[in-house]
Amino acid sequence: MKKEIESVLSLDKLVFEKIEFKRTGMKNEKEIEFNLQVVVNKKQDEEIYKVTLILIGNKEKEYTLEITLSGYFSFDGNEELDEKFKRALINKNAVAIIMPYMRSQVSLITAQPEVDCVVLPPFNIVGMMAEQNQNKMNS
Repeated sequence: MKKEIESVLSLDKLVFEKIEFKRTGMKNEKEIEFNLQVVVNKKQDEEIYKVTLILIGNKEKEYTLEITLSGYFSFDGNEELDEKFKRALINKNAVAIIMPYMRSQVSLITAQPEVDCVVLPPFNIVGMMAEQNQNKMNS
């Protein structure tokens, strides 16, 4: 790959911190509801960013699920990038990079007997991050 089209953002590690499925009843026709949260932290004294997705799902009177997925990101050539640019890349791209792993895990955990397999819909990640940042400023 040519150097000029390579990303400066690198996914170094990816870990599932929590995978929980709790049956609360039998299969039904209710819709599953999701709440997706994103937490971004920078390790102190290091150029490592931890991006965590927390997905909570509830299908009333059937099951609840909670999955926490964290990706650890770094930047190649980080001395050339300012903090504002790095934050923008993390907020817009890191979630998009790890979201397929979350989507896959949701499908795996719901592909069980007496459960309809769930495929997560596409999320507007940029809009979601903007809304989260707006909520933080209003708090």
